[in-house]
Amino acid sequence: MSEFDKVPADGLLDATGLFCPEPVMLLHNKVRDLPGGGLLKVIATDPSTRRDIPKFCLFLGHELLQQEEQDGTYLFWIRTKTA
Repeated sequence: MSEFDKVPADGLLDATGLFCPEPVMLLHNKVRDLPGGGLLKVIATDPSTRRDIPKFCLFLGHELLQQEEQDGTYLFWIRTKTA
């Protein structure tokens, strides 16, 4: 269990069962819906998200706070960039 599981997220993206490029496409839309500095939790099952989501955050200026794997499920906590 992550320390972030105790913090309420401002948004949740469940990309379970989706494969590249769908999780990142949905992530792109989801971060637009959140306020700057918002906390987003992403749940995915595609192993490529371990590479794609950190690159997405780096490229667009979001902060990847935590990344972990639990039984084939990948969890990410992202702080959206502020304006």
